[in-house]
Amino acid sequence: MQHTTPHSFTELEHWLNERRVTEVECLVPDLTGVARGKILPREKFTEDRGMRLPHAIVAMSVTGEQPPSGPYYDVIEPTDRDMQLRPDPTTVRIVPWATDPTAQVIHDCFDAQGKLVPYAPRSVLRRVCDLYAAEGWDPVIAPELEFYLTARNTDSNVPLRPPIGRSGRAETSRQAYSIDAVNEFDPLFEEIYEYCHVMGLNVDTLIHEIGAGQMEINFFHDHPLGLADEVFFFKRTVREVALRHDMYATFMAKPIAGEPGSAMHMHQSVVRKDDGRNIFSNPDGSPSDAFFHYIGGLQKHVPTAMALVAPYVNSYRRLSRYTAAPINIEWGYDNRTVGIRSPISSPEARRLENRVIGADANPYLAMAMTLACGYLGMKNKIKPKPEMKGDAYLSPYALPRSLGEALDWLRRDTDLHEVLGKEFITVYTEIKELEFAEFMKVISPWEREHLLLHV
Repeated sequence: MQHTTPHSFTELEHWLNERRVTEVECLVPDLTGVARGKILPREKFTEDRGMRLPHAIVAMSVTGEQPPSGPYYDVIEPTDRDMQLRPDPTTVRIVPWATDPTAQVIHDCFDAQGKLVPYAPRSVLRRVCDLYAAEGWDPVIAPELEFYLTARNTDSNVPLRPPIGRSGRAETSRQAYSIDAVNEFDPLFEEIYEYCHVMGLNVDTLIHEIGAGQMEINFFHDHPLGLADEVFFFKRTVREVALRHDMYATFMAKPIAGEPGSAMHMHQSVVRKDDGRNIFSNPDGSPSDAFFHYIGGLQKHVPTAMALVAPYVNSYRRLSRYTAAPINIEWGYDNRTVGIRSPISSPEARRLENRVIGADANPYLAMAMTLACGYLGMKNKIKPKPEMKGDAYLSPYALPRSLGEALDWLRRDTDLHEVLGKEFITVYTEIKELEFAEFMKVISPWEREHLLLHV
């Protein structure tokens, strides 16, 4: 049955009846992008019209921890109170891999006063979109999401390796844009596309990226909140299908040493709500002041916001010179070495591509971050640097080099705090400090190899 979009709880009930759904996965994306929630029998879902979970469920580290003390608890009460989760009917999808008819619905988080929980990722993106709406603007987003297929790996001490394809061999060389390299995994991709069709996910082009076993999927442009939901569902789908084909799918920013990292390139533009005109172009087709101010906002605020889109220690292994990833926030027309690229397009489709975002970023926070930076640029009329017409890889680093440095930069950008929400910034930075401290307890093979007998 083709996917349709209900817009009320009554329409949602009809949707579930048509598909004879017996179970509902009630989902909420946490800071990492992990699907948290409960699986309810259909009757229980209908009766409750939502569920309750502790506030901290959406504010945990990737290892499931919360800080023992500190500013985190100025925002989240240590008594571990419940929040009310309400289903968003527009997000309902069938779970294609479930044995019994099962639906999945994303929920929004509300506190006891009926207000959106400000540090839930979906709330953060809603907040930024509301700022655009107040100006009479509609932001338009189109993500390009890279990921790796790898052989199964049950021992975290063993490096990842490319999977075996139909030929019985694993890739050992660069296969960028190779059709035959994609065809090595035809059964897997046919199932991914089938599931995406059933779920109504607006995926577009599939290509083979530079790395061994590295793929990219492009999404059609749309409103940010709906697209963030689709990326959230897509990640879940790809992981599930890969397991069914005896592989792993990973969205780590740098999963394999010596191979390029994985990005979530974000194309973005802004149109007027009243007439749909792209505000990045003047009536004569030339780039507008808003276009340049948006670039200026990205250049000023993206470096300080990197902890939101390079959220793990691993993320900064991708952002290094000559690895097909940007190291600064220069901008240019049709220049893939810069952090902010303006692709070739008609004036009506003029857009900017943020190339610094990692595939490991939470899609809600990634979209909120890049839109927030552009919003500040337009509101404050920030002028950009001159266009970079050469190789930006030769320019100095302008992005933080580690998660610790990125968190320091983020804490200092008070303009960004106002747009994204101070409570969110407090919770997020506290959680990321906890993750960084956890990582620093681990001794790496490099340290044993080079320091054990030499220092």
